[in-house]
Amino acid sequence: MKISELFKTKKVVYSFEIFPPKVESNISGIYDTLDNLSDLKPDYISVTYSAGGGSNNARSIELASLVKNKYHVEPLAHVTCINSTKQKVIDTIEALKKEGIENILALRGDRIPGSVCNDFKYASDLISFIKERGDFDIAGACYPETHPEAISSEVDIENLKRKVDLGLTHLNTQLFYDNDDFYRFIDKVRGAGINVPIQAGIMPLVKKSNVDRTIQMAATKIPAKLSRMIAKFNDDPTALMEAGILYATDQIADLLSSSACQGIHVYVMNNAYVAKKITQNVSSLIDGINNGD
Repeated sequence: MKISELFKTKKVVYSFEIFPPKVESNISGIYDTLDNLSDLKPDYISVTYSAGGGSNNARSIELASLVKNKYHVEPLAHVTCINSTKQKVIDTIEALKKEGIENILALRGDRIPGSVCNDFKYASDLISFIKERGDFDIAGACYPETHPEAISSEVDIENLKRKVDLGLTHLNTQLFYDNDDFYRFIDKVRGAGINVPIQAGIMPLVKKSNVDRTIQMAATKIPAKLSRMIAKFNDDPTALMEAGILYATDQIADLLSSSACQGIHVYVMNNAYVAKKITQNVSSLIDGINNGD
């Protein structure tokens, strides 16, 4: 099933994002996670792609196939290009076709020193390449706080419009922690004529490692409310876990109150407990909106 069909039948699409186990790990170790995630009935599950290429990309395809063919949840398979040759991308596309996967998230990917290839420069190049080689729904990424490499928010939105015009069917946002940034972004992109559905990307800060990594991302703003939470609970793993879940729940509840939000995409970091708690907190809100209550 193509994900674009979900947006035609639902006011709010609800999804998770997971990543493949390391190559040296047994992929069966993720079965428990998927058992629990599939029980939560997400509309789809997004599967990340190894930025560095190599054998872990095959692991990503294997996991996307597992999501679709064992758990019967629609996968959104990530494909990156900055470090890939055209032949590598062709091989990936053909492997996804073979597994019956119809949805791709097309990304430039992070530059890795010594690995960057000149076959693709931008995600827009990848979108065109995929469109020529298969009947996929192609999703893209967007940045409520502006792409960190963009010279301005205006140029960032111009680039996003270019990608959408090439055939993107929906957008997932990068993580953010201040919903006002999301609302301002939506006003700008709609004003620029970008009308595809946009899901808000929510990453719960539930572990100290999550906090440290996020703070290092200079493009992601930490609001005062969240900063106080981190300062209070960062040395108490249990309290930080529950506080992070509550902060994400509060974010989602606010987003669902706005017609600007057409979906929630939760970066669950393979943590089924976090996914379950957040879903329990917001499922009645999503069901009420989708059922017209």
